[in-house]
Amino acid sequence: MALAYLGSKKPNTTAAMSSPPELILTQDELKKIAAYKAVEYVESNMILGLGTGSTAKHAIDRIGELLRQGKLSNIIGIPTSTITHEQALSLNIPLSDLDTHPVLDLAIDGADEVDPNMNLVKGRGGSLLREKMIEGCCKKFVVIVDESKLVDYVGASGLALPVEVVPFCWKFTASKLQTLFKDAGCVAKLRVISGSVDHPYVTDNGNYIIDLYFKKDIGDLKAAGDAMLRFAGVVEHGMFIDMATTLIVAGELGITVRHK
Repeated sequence: MALAYLGSKKPNTTAAMSSPPELILTQDELKKIAAYKAVEYVESNMILGLGTGSTAKHAIDRIGELLRQGKLSNIIGIPTSTITHEQALSLNIPLSDLDTHPVLDLAIDGADEVDPNMNLVKGRGGSLLREKMIEGCCKKFVVIVDESKLVDYVGASGLALPVEVVPFCWKFTASKLQTLFKDAGCVAKLRVISGSVDHPYVTDNGNYIIDLYFKKDIGDLKAAGDAMLRFAGVVEHGMFIDMATTLIVAGELGITVRHK
């Protein structure tokens, strides 16, 4: 797929007459470019973790297309959400689960944030638990993002770090999480259904999500993650630490690929 470039200056009249117009790619177009690049890592006979979200959707569409064309064969997908499960079925991608295939060859998914060490924030789409279970047992985990997702530290975007919690006494759990990160100016909020004021968002696993918002760096990510998991009401957090093996970033000037 060709990648258009964004010029830094307006072309003069002569240049404009002799050159095609420059294009500005949308965020979704950048996601699609990164997703197609990620699918280049897919080979026939692989067990694949199929991610969730707008970026992963492009990759799954591409895998389905290559299967129809006969360029890939004998692929088995393990979906990370019911939405992904339905998409894969519509594309005739054979599916299974971790009980049958406890080790996967490759997973492809997007991320909400990526720090300089390729640590991720995931789960703003609500599928962090299944994503972590599946992507945690892959031989390779390819992460696809556009450059807007790159941050200096986890939480730097000012957007949510999701934490999946049991519904029982969720306010108690949210208070514990907020207190844990008080030095980072943390605010903990229950995620609600879009357009609703008081109807909690419910995950595929029947749980709630507490979104944490930070004003400062929370420091040692592993220590922070371990501390959250010690709270009995916490099921899983959205920090994916030292899990990504390949990072594909689509930006105005092209594709960059990093490996660990």
